[in-house]
Amino acid sequence: MSSRADILGRIRARLGRDEDNARSGRAAMEAHLQARPCGPRPSLVGDLVTRFREKSRLQSSSVEETATLAEVPVAVARYLASHGLPLSVVCWPQFAGLAWKPAGIEADSRAALGSDLVGVTGCFCALAETGTLMLCSGPETPATLSLLPETHIAIVPAGRIVASMEEAWDLARSELGELPRAVNFISGPSRTGDIEQTIVIGAHGPYRVHIVVVHSL
Repeated sequence: MSSRADILGRIRARLGRDEDNARSGRAAMEAHLQARPCGPRPSLVGDLVTRFREKSRLQSSSVEETATLAEVPVAVARYLASHGLPLSVVCWPQFAGLAWKPAGIEADSRAALGSDLVGVTGCFCALAETGTLMLCSGPETPATLSLLPETHIAIVPAGRIVASMEEAWDLARSELGELPRAVNFISGPSRTGDIEQTIVIGAHGPYRVHIVVVHSL
């Protein structure tokens, strides 16, 4: 008998499990999982966009808002110039058709390489409770753009800001059906406090996260 089987066998014995009550217990657990009951959650005060903006800034992200998607390239150019960053980005394919050149930006639509300094992505949705971005990987949404470049710029439609993690997963189940290979939750720049509890920014990903909230697409 393996150690695992021995441990599980002893647990079953202490619980008084047999074939009959194990079957009913399993059915009860499956029913609970299918029901997906929500636990206690704090109530959010104010509208979701305002809450998301405030929480994102607390996570050390910077936030700008635009009325339309067409205004995004100019907003991105302004942000890059203010930080002395090159006016060159890699972006998700869905943003390739934006007016990058008139804004003075060279944009390439592809997965990011180690030499790329600025990645522009969208998001699946965003969480107002914590100022977090939810990104789902796929051929049209390569995860490398939010992980490899030192600067990550995320375009967030205001209508895709949900209250909390529970609503985000509900949205994923209803819209995606099958989960993608990777789901990444991003709350500000990459950081770690592993060494002497000293916070280091950019240890495992971008040094900067800039969010552009778009009110109308």
